[in-house]
Amino acid sequence: MTLPSERRLPWLFLGLLLAVLALGAWQWRDGAPVSANLMELAPGTTPDPLELRAEQRMQEPLNREILVLVGHPQRSQAIQMTQTLGAQWQASGLFEKVQWDLQADLPALRSQLLQGRLAMLSKTDRQQLVEQPDAFIQQRLQALFDPFSGFSLVPSQDDWLGLTGRIQNSQPQRGVVQLDIGSGALIADADGKSWVLLRARTTGNAFDMQLPLQVAGLLERSREQAAKADVQLLAASGLLYAAAGQQQATREMTWVGGGATLGILLLLLLAFRRWRVLLAFVPVLVGMLFGAVACVALFGHMHVMTLVLGSSLIGVAVDYPLHYLSKSWSLKPWRSWSALRLTLPGLTLSLITSCIGYLALAWTPFPALTQIAVFSAAGLLGAYLSAVCLLPALLKGLELHPAQWPLRVCEGLLSLREALLRHLRPPVLLALLLAFCVGGLLQLHTRNDIRQWVGAPAQLTEEARTIAQITGFQPTSQFFLVRAANQEQLLERQSALTERLEQLVNLERLQGFLALDQLVSAPSVQQQVREALAKLPQHWQPLQALGVSNEALQAELAALQALPVQDIDAALLGPLAEPYRTLWLGPNAEGVAAMVSLQGLNDPALLRVQTLDLPGVALVDRLGDLNQVFAATQISAAELKLASCVLIVLVLILPFGLGGALRIVLLPLLAALCSLASLGWLGQPLTLFSLFGLLLVTAISVDYAILMREQVGGAAVSLLGTLLAALTTWLSFGLLAVSSTPAVSNFGLAVSLGLVFSFILAPWAGSQAHTAPRRELGAC
Repeated sequence: MTLPSERRLPWLFLGLLLAVLALGAWQWRDGAPVSANLMELAPGTTPDPLELRAEQRMQEPLNREILVLVGHPQRSQAIQMTQTLGAQWQASGLFEKVQWDLQADLPALRSQLLQGRLAMLSKTDRQQLVEQPDAFIQQRLQALFDPFSGFSLVPSQDDWLGLTGRIQNSQPQRGVVQLDIGSGALIADADGKSWVLLRARTTGNAFDMQLPLQVAGLLERSREQAAKADVQLLAASGLLYAAAGQQQATREMTWVGGGATLGILLLLLLAFRRWRVLLAFVPVLVGMLFGAVACVALFGHMHVMTLVLGSSLIGVAVDYPLHYLSKSWSLKPWRSWSALRLTLPGLTLSLITSCIGYLALAWTPFPALTQIAVFSAAGLLGAYLSAVCLLPALLKGLELHPAQWPLRVCEGLLSLREALLRHLRPPVLLALLLAFCVGGLLQLHTRNDIRQWVGAPAQLTEEARTIAQITGFQPTSQFFLVRAANQEQLLERQSALTERLEQLVNLERLQGFLALDQLVSAPSVQQQVREALAKLPQHWQPLQALGVSNEALQAELAALQALPVQDIDAALLGPLAEPYRTLWLGPNAEGVAAMVSLQGLNDPALLRVQTLDLPGVALVDRLGDLNQVFAATQISAAELKLASCVLIVLVLILPFGLGGALRIVLLPLLAALCSLASLGWLGQPLTLFSLFGLLLVTAISVDYAILMREQVGGAAVSLLGTLLAALTTWLSFGLLAVSSTPAVSNFGLAVSLGLVFSFILAPWAGSQAHTAPRRELGAC
């Protein structure tokens, strides 16, 4: 018989569902609130505002620029194809700037060189001018006589001392790319081909959901066009990795969600042999809706990884209707509301314990776990409310006559367990199990690397490596942040750091670096140059012997002495400063700050050593810091999980007593321990995501233990319900094990192993054997 309150429940829930649907529609009013920025999920310390600003400045070229090499054995062919592609890309509307030829402003270059003769001299040239003025003049004589000394932008009559030529020649070389004078193209020669450099800057960044896919599509069309002319394209960009990640996430959401859905639907049909039983999937859809709406409400958006892992919620959410559907093997006739009443206490306890387990992970210093935990807890709440309030009404009047072979399988499994216990007492089994765990744990190793989050296609990785080899341009994510009270102190600190970095370059431990002190010297250093020039007349007789008049030299010296002291802001105005502009962070509340970028790093551990005894100099290595924080996050997550287990024991004491509560909680922990050992035996590492998977298993396994502890309908029927729940969960999480993203794959494998051990150990939660009652229930 249906109670009056049960008649009102479906309508009340439908009202709630409509409200959640309306909120979800409002959240999606401006498009999908989905993010692909992996750094949003990263754990660790929150950088101060200046460090965060510096990181964003350094990451911007990686997220907005695409670098393409256009290669052909004939240089003219490569240049022609580059010109064609450049025009097409500019017309596509995806890029704010597409550049393949260098259009130098020669008057501006000459002006900057002349104005910077005191401030822009390299350290080597300054040192020679101050300490060896005779050698300085002799080198100038050789340059005047040597026709192969190089092209100078400033004619000799405007710079008799040759300071502009020295500045021009001392500019840091960025790779092996050379300027083709005829076309203005930047070209590198390698592998029998001429490679023309094409750079494009997008209007958005790599974390826009549509732009990376559009850029990847444009690049693919360009590859096809170039291939017809036997021209090869190589490309590297964070945009391409973002596009590949989005495509991969879409594929995995499709086959994980689709595969799990299809598998669960087939399982329901095979077990219950009624089409209406497929309505058990309604709580799954409701759960996904509640999870998504909760995530967007709390975080402003969802991450694609949350969607991938959240799609596995399908297998857990369908467990709630399976709780009372599985009672159709013992309840004759089966009626939806009556079956729900019998299983409602266990259902509610399962929801409480699962939510406690999930929400404990939400307090870890890891936004990824927090977001996934909130999605899952809200999703399970939605699935529970749907299974309790709506689904029984949808199944009203349904007569279930399930297939009997699943029940016979479970009866056989229980008989096998009893036969095993007759030969091996529980203490012996426990000792063997612990020995298995110890052996596996001794072989287990940890691996914490944020690169596990990205399943980068081999083609993109290989092309990026090839571009670095051809161009010699290999930027790193690490950089130095230099702070100071004023610009002079900043340049002095950068100069001290530069000395140490030059040693690494000479030892081939670092390919190169870029710092502001390579562009402009400190005011005190400019004064030293001014003083050294004042003493130069007693050394410039060789120039006079060559025919340079004393009046011309004196006029040039007077012009040099009249040059103002140049600061960083003034030096950054000229065209030579283009590669340096991103390094200058300008003034802040504490003074001023700037960055030093690095190229071709071989040993990151060497970088921290370079900052010793250098005040105001700090290494910013976000990825390295994250990898170090992963271990701390693992410990934090494990501690929170143990705390949640204590809370679950307190919740379960009332219905099951202290002994029953401890047994229900300890069995999932033992299953997790066995899974850890299995990872060791299989040679798989323990990662943050595999640990999260095992912690998730403990939350799910409590549900199985409660089922077997209550044994509503008998031990075999309860085991069958546990089996169905485990199979549906495995259909979701097991598919994740074959993901091409290492973190997701590791997560899926850990959960799959945990589910197997959870099912095997679940019967030990029962307090005593129960016979399966056959009860006649009134119609609903």
